[in-house]
Amino acid sequence: MGASSSQLSKQILTEYQELTYLTKQEILLAHKRFSEMIQKEHRSNIESVRLPKERFLTLPELKANPFRHRICHVFSTSEQADGSMSFEDFLDMLSAFSDSATLEVKSHYAFRIFDFDGDGALSETDLETLVNHLTGEEDDSKLSNNEMRQLIVNILEESDIDKDGTINHSEFQHVISRSPDFVSSFKIIL
Repeated sequence: MGASSSQLSKQILTEYQELTYLTKQEILLAHKRFSEMIQKEHRSNIESVRLPKERFLTLPELKANPFRHRICHVFSTSEQADGSMSFEDFLDMLSAFSDSATLEVKSHYAFRIFDFDGDGALSETDLETLVNHLTGEEDDSKLSNNEMRQLIVNILEESDIDKDGTINHSEFQHVISRSPDFVSSFKIIL
């Protein structure tokens, strides 16, 4: 799928709309925002440009997100695993965070974001990292070892259906399905 610097062809726009949960207007706005982040000399060939993760981290929608680095990592298709993103990576990210994305899609990407070690399960280490991202790691906001341990025990007690000490994707989806606020809180505004 290719794109020009000033506008997307109708065919490409239609393809992007069919492949994402985004409207034509959202795709055009995403294209505009991506184009604005590219240096002028590269704007004529937007489909081959990969923007560094640092450029995406300046977006207001990601800047305040405690998982911003993981989000870039999960949506990046870079072979160097550097978190850089193409326009299509950017669209995939926006699509997953879209109000129109299904619970299944949102929970899939949330699970990948929270699976810090990438082993396909949320272990105690993943859960501790997740909690630290949410509460902060400064001394005044960080949980004590006892508080952290108790919280992880509670999370596993509530979520680990097969009692193997981790939360797999199916268990995560089950927990998310019982949380109606999850879908509305898992989004990035264009």
